[in-house]
Amino acid sequence: MSDTDSGSPAERFERRRARLTALAFRMLGASGEAEDAVQETWMRLSRTDIDDIRNLDGWLTTVLSRICLDVLRAREVRQEYPLGSVVPETIPSAATLGPEDRAVLTEEMERAVLVLLHRLHPAERVAFVLHDMFEVPFYEIAEILNRSPNAARLLASKARHRVVGESDGLRPDTLREHRIVRAFLAAVRAGDITAVLNLLAPDITVSADKVAAPGRVPVTASGARTVARLAAGFATRAEFAAVVLVDGRAGALVAARDEAPAVMAFTIEGERIVRIEVIAEPDALAALSLTVPDLGR
Repeated sequence: MSDTDSGSPAERFERRRARLTALAFRMLGASGEAEDAVQETWMRLSRTDIDDIRNLDGWLTTVLSRICLDVLRAREVRQEYPLGSVVPETIPSAATLGPEDRAVLTEEMERAVLVLLHRLHPAERVAFVLHDMFEVPFYEIAEILNRSPNAARLLASKARHRVVGESDGLRPDTLREHRIVRAFLAAVRAGDITAVLNLLAPDITVSADKVAAPGRVPVTASGARTVARLAAGFATRAEFAAVVLVDGRAGALVAARDEAPAVMAFTIEGERIVRIEVIAEPDALAALSLTVPDLGR
């Protein structure tokens, strides 16, 4: 008997709590709801004869996943989280992207994934998290979702295409844009105005909608030095930033912790950025195609 299968039901559950919390967090994206879901899972286990459970890990994963699925469906009915509510301050560790031999996500990229997961339907989100992040086989996911294994596979695949960009299919121009956007974000974060200016076209323009702009008044500005100063000010509020594809082109998902995100859409010509649009209006965000490409690279 392994250590995880010995002891009282409470002891056996506590040894699995970290993984269950990580799983619930990635499904729900909110620490309070994740903790509630884990506690409800324990309550159900405490009312069950643990000796009748042949596979405790599988039983707990199934129960927790169905609880999270109910929460996600309730959100959908209430039309909550059209893009993603807030950027999490911490991410419980215990998950890697495994089935496609992806590397462990950086914290920033995983935050972007968590935000974009809110765009999925509940069953898609559950299938994606269970399979791509926790390596749960499709026959088990099928039982959780009351679908066939093939249907579960299709749900995960659809979710993957909506959240994770296909790095093998990226155009050379998109890869070049990614490099420039990453360099821009790094320079802004570092406060390196010279490096920022080197990436901006002299006549660059920037616009921010009324939700993204300070004072809730749309902003339009032009000129490299003006835009560099605005970017530096914006960086003080944007604690989180990750490169994403915005309608197939390189952009960024940015936000302060505990705030709804905004999207920066870049227009790049050659090696210079010629336009930046900062978009935060919910309807405009919902209309964008957003994915996180090149995970872990």
